[in-house]
Amino acid sequence: MLHEIQDSRLLPARPIQTGLLDSTYENVLEHMDSGVMLFDEEGSLTFLNARAYGMLELQRYELSGCTIVDILTHLSLSRTKKRQLLKVYRETVYKGKSICEFMDEYGRYWEVNASYGADMNGSYLFTIKEVSDYKKIEQTAYQNDNLAMLGKLSASIAHEIRNPLTAIRGFIQLLRPHLQGLGKEEYAKIILAEIDRANDIIHEFLSSSKPSSPQTRIASISALLKEVILLTESEVLMKGCQIDLQSLPGDLYVSVDVKQMKQVLINMIRNALEAISDRLDGTTGKIELGARREGSEVRILISDNGKGMDACTMNRLFSQFFTTKENGTGLGLSVSDRIVKNHGGRISVTSRVNEGTSFVISLPLINGLTS
Repeated sequence: MLHEIQDSRLLPARPIQTGLLDSTYENVLEHMDSGVMLFDEEGSLTFLNARAYGMLELQRYELSGCTIVDILTHLSLSRTKKRQLLKVYRETVYKGKSICEFMDEYGRYWEVNASYGADMNGSYLFTIKEVSDYKKIEQTAYQNDNLAMLGKLSASIAHEIRNPLTAIRGFIQLLRPHLQGLGKEEYAKIILAEIDRANDIIHEFLSSSKPSSPQTRIASISALLKEVILLTESEVLMKGCQIDLQSLPGDLYVSVDVKQMKQVLINMIRNALEAISDRLDGTTGKIELGARREGSEVRILISDNGKGMDACTMNRLFSQFFTTKENGTGLGLSVSDRIVKNHGGRISVTSRVNEGTSFVISLPLINGLTS
């Protein structure tokens, strides 16, 4: 690629002549939040502002008298920066594009605008600005479009599949005594279980696309955790695990949709059970629930000694459709995260491979209601 650059007009070296610019305009350019680089018709760098050489992580004197070739081969310029500059050169000077975007080594997005032609008297003006915030907005809009599409798909699935499944389930129930007489009752059990699983998947799609608004009431954290343990205890024991409720420092009260919060907690307990069952060293499975007050919040803890997760998995844990389960939908935790956020709370997670995972649900307390 360098031979292409050497064949271009950006060749001879000449010291930067900032005196060519009016001092007032130069002062404005110097303090812009965008990087500015100006090459003259002979390819020499005639001006760059503080933002520009800061982006290159070089000092101004190190770029004095440089051409584009000099910059690309500069010993103090990192290899990553050289690749980025080379991409900008290819897209703008070589291919003639006026805009080029790239992501740097820190995960930030940058947009480079190139101006040249007859109006520039042969000069090349490059302005570089960070567009990370715009990218986030763009990604959010894209996600919202996906959610809207998901809503339509979910409604269609519910209408076209749920009703036939209900009918099939009813007929299987009617046939169950005949299958039992033939010694084939396990067939009925399998069919009913698979129908229920299909209905659960449909329910998760509907919940993720349009979760209902919380119907809040004042609830006791202690009562909520005790009820969740009662609802899940049989399932936990069947899998050879144990679930313990840590002693609570007095009762704490929150304003929540109890049904939705139960859904969140039960989902996390079932995830913990799967993580424990995936551990291969024979460790006895243990799940702990607890709560404590932190300032104006209550922190609900759900921890297990399952297989744990690596950092890559944790980073994507609440993303829709991301799952590590063979038959998972990737919707359970994303729905849970949205439910907690709708209550003005948040979910955090810590985990280590082969040591276990801890989820913490933080919710605002009701002032004055503690015992």
